[in-house]
Amino acid sequence: DHKAAAQWYRRAAEQGDAKAQFNLGVMYDKGEGVPQDHKAAAQWYRRAAEQGDAKAQFNLGVMYDKGEGVPQDHKAAAQWYRRAAEQGDAVAQFSLGLMYDNGEGVPQDDKTAVQWYRRAAEQGHAAAQFNLGLMYTNGEGVPRDDKTAVQWYRRAAEQGHAKAQNNLGVMYANGRGVPQDHKAAAQWYRRAAEQGHADAQNNLGFMYDKGEGVPQDDKAAAQWYRRAAEQGDARAQSNLGVMYAKGEGVPRDYVLAHMWANIAASDSDENAIKLRDLAEKVMTQAQITEAQRLARECVRKAYRDC
Repeated sequence: DHKAAAQWYRRAAEQGDAKAQFNLGVMYDKGEGVPQDHKAAAQWYRRAAEQGDAKAQFNLGVMYDKGEGVPQDHKAAAQWYRRAAEQGDAVAQFSLGLMYDNGEGVPQDDKTAVQWYRRAAEQGHAAAQFNLGLMYTNGEGVPRDDKTAVQWYRRAAEQGHAKAQNNLGVMYANGRGVPQDHKAAAQWYRRAAEQGHADAQNNLGFMYDKGEGVPQDDKAAAQWYRRAAEQGDARAQSNLGVMYAKGEGVPRDYVLAHMWANIAASDSDENAIKLRDLAEKVMTQAQITEAQRLARECVRKAYRDC
């Protein structure tokens, strides 16, 4: 009974109980037992936060970050994140790391971002583990170190973090930080691809296209390219266009090849531009006109039913 819960939280909150103040803030934030009211949520979070409640400090930081219930203020967000982070709240540590990474509310500082990501990562925060791996991959805030990057990607990937799974696949595919292993690459790409990660879907399609780590299978390649293409991935759109142009995994269809290449070309994909221009050389003007119409319609429908 959310309404009864809110009433009891209010009675305790008005007596200064920080946990009740936080819980009442959550009720207003979500509109459970009371009408949703971000301003009231922020007020109750603040009362708990000022008593040192880490969860309330973090949530108040989120309100300032998003401008919900209070004017948007990244500096204030960072200040509240810091107070919660210093109490060991992993989500706040990650969020503060992100602020330093992006230079929002604090000066941009890769080294400090790494320090906060590490504190959250060591507590098992998957997104922080992924971001820390990325910092090691790019040499931002720490010396570039592919082996350490792989270790952090793996820890996040094993928790189901799709971006980490894809990046771990990339590391195996290229032999960075680990021995090159196309089979392992394909396995990690698949785990991310099945979660809907477009880059991983394209990468898995490429593995089937080339027969690396999996048996060569044009039909499977086209299916994975399509799933990524329908999410707007330009590389996958270009790759799917190639499949239609060659009739590999799908029936040869220059109209659809041109359509997908034209869509990808709008993102300045050089391979797609070349494919579109080559396709036009074997197409009639009527086919080109139809392909252009289909491309416009496909984009309008956000790639559904293309």
